[in-house]
Amino acid sequence: MAFTKATWPRKLRSQEWFGGTGRDQIYHRGWMKNQGFPHDLFDGRPVIGIMNTWSELTPCNAHLNVLAESVKRGVYEAGGFPVEVPAFSASESGFRPTAMMFRNLAAMSVEEQIRGQPMDGCVLLVGCDKTTPSLLMAAASTDMPSIVVTGGPMLNGYYKGERVGSGTHLWRFSEAVKAGEMTAEEFSEAEASMSRSAGSCNTMGTASTMASMAEALGMALSGNAAIPAVDSRRRVMAQMSGRRIVDMVKDDLKPSDVLTKEAFENAIRTNAAIGGSTNAVIHLLAIAGRVGIDLTLEDWDRCGRDVPTIVNLMPSGKYLMEEFFYAGGLPVVIKRLGEAGLLHKDALTVSGETMWEQVKDVTNHDEDVIRPAEKALTQSGGIVVLKGNLAPKGAVLKPSASSAHLLTHRGRAVVFEDIDDYKAKINDEALDIDETCVMVMKNCGPKGYPGMAEVGNMGLPPKVLRKGITDMVRISDARMSGTAYGTVVLHTSPEAAAGGPLAVVQTGDFIELDVPNRRLHLDISDEELTRRLAAWQPKHEQYDSGYAWLHQQHVQGADTGADLDFLRGNRGKAVGRDSH
Repeated sequence: MAFTKATWPRKLRSQEWFGGTGRDQIYHRGWMKNQGFPHDLFDGRPVIGIMNTWSELTPCNAHLNVLAESVKRGVYEAGGFPVEVPAFSASESGFRPTAMMFRNLAAMSVEEQIRGQPMDGCVLLVGCDKTTPSLLMAAASTDMPSIVVTGGPMLNGYYKGERVGSGTHLWRFSEAVKAGEMTAEEFSEAEASMSRSAGSCNTMGTASTMASMAEALGMALSGNAAIPAVDSRRRVMAQMSGRRIVDMVKDDLKPSDVLTKEAFENAIRTNAAIGGSTNAVIHLLAIAGRVGIDLTLEDWDRCGRDVPTIVNLMPSGKYLMEEFFYAGGLPVVIKRLGEAGLLHKDALTVSGETMWEQVKDVTNHDEDVIRPAEKALTQSGGIVVLKGNLAPKGAVLKPSASSAHLLTHRGRAVVFEDIDDYKAKINDEALDIDETCVMVMKNCGPKGYPGMAEVGNMGLPPKVLRKGITDMVRISDARMSGTAYGTVVLHTSPEAAAGGPLAVVQTGDFIELDVPNRRLHLDISDEELTRRLAAWQPKHEQYDSGYAWLHQQHVQGADTGADLDFLRGNRGKAVGRDSH
């Protein structure tokens, strides 16, 4: 797309605080100078906010304070004034009830930090699953020139000579213990190999997926997504991004210039090609809602349906992010999409170049890691969107992580009313369940959990695992970790807690999953479904105060991104009144 650079020099937003000799400007500058900043830093050069989600309770982001120093060097080199700002950091591994509940709170808090403080541009320093989408949502709402720098994935793990993928092997080893194939002591020993360096998950989980989505959207420099956290080139990427954001401010290159409908379509197709997380569906819908782009579940199915999954990474394949980087990373994937006619080549990126200009000359260094289309993991990748009387507003499934023989299946429902009911029953040898059944869990959606936890990939019953069965059809209104796998139907909308049809499924009902025809059907009559819904009463916990109340009252459905209804839309970078 054509982009017209703004005239430079011009008066910047930060000069409302720092420019001039009036009382208010002296007040703002004077307090900043207690940190030892010289006077000429306030002379009209771009002030760059480094929005840092560093936290020792967010393990994936615990090294971001080091990367921030590299960003600062780049900003100074380009003639900017960097200021590091702590941003809300929701850890996927530690936040309760679920980090997803706080994605919107993080986005709201960072938006107001950007809006209310003297910044001209932002570097979004992110890593763990929810930090990337939340800061992108904030940037989209304020439309401040912004660039993403992710922390990078951790190095490969190894246990007994086998690659260990963070998250993916946690689920596999846990199931192996329940099946009697692995001892608890071996599981504990394997723990040490799962996270052996700084960084986010080394599988194509949600963190790696969202890093890839930021790059595919054009909001990060080309090559950013896959560089390992401890590789020196990660610090180089941070420094180059610091340089670039200064020029973006001078050019007035904003998120709304980059986050077009074409950019989102590029990201959806990229997600299909990499075998990305189903969580990307919710996050991209939410980001699009913030910038005012009409993106729907139908766009996900339309754009991703015929894209082959060519990246051979766990949980869909066998390699990890380290090998993906060595093979050439995401630029190779994007180039493949362009060569196949599946890329909007003219989409603008934060580099100032088009997407195609950035990737047209890259080389694939390992065709088993990034495969040619004829050797794809699956020829029809992407995220499948299912509809039917059980999911009138849609549900999603990841084919590349599913079992082919279960993609067309009819089975008897075994229902769990919520996650606690599941935990209470799943290990009971008397539970009436076998591998032909369909496991159904309710009340785990945006309102119900609340927050929509990653509990959709329900572990199988031990008595089924002992038969050597490793997969069953599972359906819920929950999410699933991007590191997980299985024939799992997620994000069923409307959710049970909002009175969707999922709420009235009963044990013994039959459910039909028909992925080729995009159908999810509860085999009862329309009259019976209507009768059950009329008699339904909510059972999930209702909050009466605090953020949990706010979230429950205002969160929208998974089918539109699970954002808070009053946060959608681009509100611009207004400067508030100065009270001094």
